[in-house]
Amino acid sequence: MPETPLPPLEPLAEDWQRALCVVAHPDDMEFGAAAAVARWTGQGKQVGYCMVTSGEAGIDALAPDQCRAVREAEQVASARAVGVPVVEFLGMPDGVLEYGVPLRRAIAEVVRRARPDIVITGNFRETWGGRNLNQADHVAVGRAVVDAARDAGNRWVFPEQLRDGTEPWGGVREVWAFGSPEAAHGVDTTDTFDAGVASLEAHSAYIEGLGWEHFDAREFLEGTSRPTGQRLGVTFGAAFEVFPMGWGS
Repeated sequence: MPETPLPPLEPLAEDWQRALCVVAHPDDMEFGAAAAVARWTGQGKQVGYCMVTSGEAGIDALAPDQCRAVREAEQVASARAVGVPVVEFLGMPDGVLEYGVPLRRAIAEVVRRARPDIVITGNFRETWGGRNLNQADHVAVGRAVVDAARDAGNRWVFPEQLRDGTEPWGGVREVWAFGSPEAAHGVDTTDTFDAGVASLEAHSAYIEGLGWEHFDAREFLEGTSRPTGQRLGVTFGAAFEVFPMGWGS
């Protein structure tokens, strides 16, 4: 029997000015959302990147201290390719992140400083759809991002952060998780697709370290972006699961 086509995606709202992207590793944004970021920075929106780890356990042939320097440099270059001038690295341990209060605390502090309208993270469902299991750091970070976006607005949660002018921030409207198999929203990335490709290509040492012979960033991203674009009625797109914030949401 033929597969049932996926339903159309609802366009994401773009009536916002500031977004904060919080993901587990350098390269996470580039495998799903960099072209969308390029679209938004091209509209004059402010987008910041926060990497919870530096991906220091990601290249088998490099010791963690060497790998950290390489991957941080690649992420900074990758972010610049899509108009993001600053990348923050929290320095938490790659590969062994755990969901819990310490992770929520670290992310809430970043949210309070950045004061974003939208917070973006990666898929934190158990799988990418079907049998393809998600990675543990992705799951831990995504879950913590949703909670930290709320924590940031409550002055009685992590009150030690409220010093030197830092105030609670309850202005996060939604958290968006790219690449989720439960995605019901999307954004047209046709005009910024090339920037997304360049952003992924900036992670050359990491991709080489994975041993992916003949990996082609454009081909890979087309494989995910074309089906998403079809659900939006455009050439290329990026899909997101939307989590509204606010009491009782």
